[in-house]
Amino acid sequence: MKIDVLTIFPEMFKDFFSLSLMGKAIEKGLIEAKAVDIRSFSKDKHKKVDDKPFGGGTGMVIKAEPVFAAIRNCGALKKNACYKNRYKKPYVIYMSPQGRPLDNGVVKELSKFERLIILCGHYEGIDERAMSFVDDEISIGDYVLTGGEIPAMVLIDAVSRMIKGVVKEEESVKNDSFYNGLLDYPHYTRPAVFKNMKAPEVLLSGNHKKIQEWRLKQSYERTKKRRPDLLKAIKNEE
Repeated sequence: MKIDVLTIFPEMFKDFFSLSLMGKAIEKGLIEAKAVDIRSFSKDKHKKVDDKPFGGGTGMVIKAEPVFAAIRNCGALKKNACYKNRYKKPYVIYMSPQGRPLDNGVVKELSKFERLIILCGHYEGIDERAMSFVDDEISIGDYVLTGGEIPAMVLIDAVSRMIKGVVKEEESVKNDSFYNGLLDYPHYTRPAVFKNMKAPEVLLSGNHKKIQEWRLKQSYERTKKRRPDLLKAIKNEE
């Protein structure tokens, strides 16, 4: 997968693209990722990309021109481009609190694309005319941050885990919370006893069938207690 992040603060992604699982995935060639500076596409001599909103009001708005130029530079607006497979088409996402909520279903869907172009907004947002070149708007929650960079990192991190080889143990991804509609089961490791608190005996038994049954039951009970809405969603799908 290839990922381009369009931002006015590309330096924020330097460590993100070089550390932890993300850094290893890029090093292995499983993911190709880079931050693209929107300012480099500004025609202003001072590389300014924002201006006052028409109609008055507070704050500034990112201009449509440099956003359009940045998206085009990433190859998303090729003339006469025809994609028989929709997942081969560069998919442009705008991180916005007004977008559809990010959940595991959305993450799975986005992981199928060969190329993602993620646009990070700032200030009061971007000129609405630039939205004509955006395929999707995604939100990480009903709150507002200072910019789209952190939400973009959340999205990239979640999607990357779905790409084969990024997480060493593929089974680990399938056992994550939300993957199958349930929250993850509780985990334990050495020592078996910590401050008089014992790890469940079943996990030390070596009986894999019983361990799987225990984990499934724990996932169900935890979901029922903490996120009953998820169980309702599963029943509605059946």
